[in-house]
Amino acid sequence: MKSLIEVCVVGSILICAVGAQESTQPALRKGVSVQMPVADHAVEMRAADAQQATVVAITADGKVFAGTEPTEPSALSKLSAGTVYVKADSRVPFQKVLTVLDALRGKSVVLLTAPPKNVERTKIVPPYGMEVTVSR
Repeated sequence: MKSLIEVCVVGSILICAVGAQESTQPALRKGVSVQMPVADHAVEMRAADAQQATVVAITADGKVFAGTEPTEPSALSKLSAGTVYVKADSRVPFQKVLTVLDALRGKSVVLLTAPPKNVERTKIVPPYGMEVTVSR
């Protein structure tokens, strides 16, 4: 009976420890879902998951969102963030992406992509992307 109690106590401790480790995972942010293209040379961009990160999404039908709010591309020039993360659906016309990039001229822009194929798929995969320069 004593060993059964010891096993239960040890099991409870292990379950609590695993639960505590999982709670350190980043909370998922509310956002607009798009089917991002894969880029084999993309790198991890954990800063895109930060609460204060400014993410602009372009959906397959060409709608533009700043965070979760619909917006016009011309209004993006008024964003105060120094770095803007852009996630564009792989099916959106490239001209729409260029219009958004043009509106973000002078800001640091990171194009987010789907994780490369060689990345191990775990529970939560961090964002991947490439920094681009949009000259003035």
